[in-house]
Amino acid sequence: MRNFLEQGLLAHMTALILINPHAAGGRAQQLISHVQAWCHALPPQNDSPQIVVPDSIEKALELLSQLPPKTRVVLIGGDGTLNQMLPGLLQGRHSVGLVPYGSGNDCARAWGLHRMTWQQALAYALEGQVSAIDIGRAVLDQNTTTFFHSSLAVGFDASVGNRALAGPKFLRGLPRYLLATLRELVNLKNWPLKIEIHGEQVFEGQSLLASSLNTPTYGGGMPAVPHANINDGQLNLLVGGTFNRLQTLLMLPRLLIGKHLGHPRIQCHAFSNATLHCTTLVPVAADGETLGFATRIEVECLSKSLQVVKL
Repeated sequence: MRNFLEQGLLAHMTALILINPHAAGGRAQQLISHVQAWCHALPPQNDSPQIVVPDSIEKALELLSQLPPKTRVVLIGGDGTLNQMLPGLLQGRHSVGLVPYGSGNDCARAWGLHRMTWQQALAYALEGQVSAIDIGRAVLDQNTTTFFHSSLAVGFDASVGNRALAGPKFLRGLPRYLLATLRELVNLKNWPLKIEIHGEQVFEGQSLLASSLNTPTYGGGMPAVPHANINDGQLNLLVGGTFNRLQTLLMLPRLLIGKHLGHPRIQCHAFSNATLHCTTLVPVAADGETLGFATRIEVECLSKSLQVVKL
């Protein structure tokens, strides 16, 4: 990475293509040579895109920190890749293109890219127009700050996400999350939550989940909040009351077709800031990436804070 920076190539490129070799269970590694060949076949120009393959999150963030402000960064990976790069992208005010190559790809769905081939997505990421979208920010127990694009899962959803991360590599997308959901049912738990939105209490009691959504789907395509919009200046808090195993199992088909919002124990609130309190440790995950456990979670919508290439 240092050699790349020292060569002075940054001043002569239109974009940086950052490939996460660990995305999609390591399958993105096989894409590297194809991307290199694709870029080599582009018409000759003085400011060709440069390709980097950082082998860790730390090295990728270090690279982003050394880019000129407002560089176009094309990420090849999934929701987790975008999530991990958000701190560096926001700090550098970079614009972001995405080539979906992950397990869930809910960000790509919200950007209108998930049906594209990687070649189509890469061409569009390099040449498409940018527009501003919302991002979520969460502070856990007043000492850990994280950002998310698609979802901040709390409770059951976070536990399912953790199981999905450890699931079979041959499964991708929705089937991977459904298997994780069925496994989590065995150890089903509700958590004592108190939830405030804009300073007003909206829920207190045992809760299966309380997840903040920016995108209409999460978990590899489940339409959790079908009406969600990534550039409307607000997030959506999906709250589930007390559910036992059978009730949760019966809810899944409704969730898969986006018909769960009419259930009497399901609430959905649009918000710009919210606070969740739990008297015990509750699991938390952002864009499918585990954040561990917390007892207090402050969530805020950062309106139109990220420039992205989307349809």
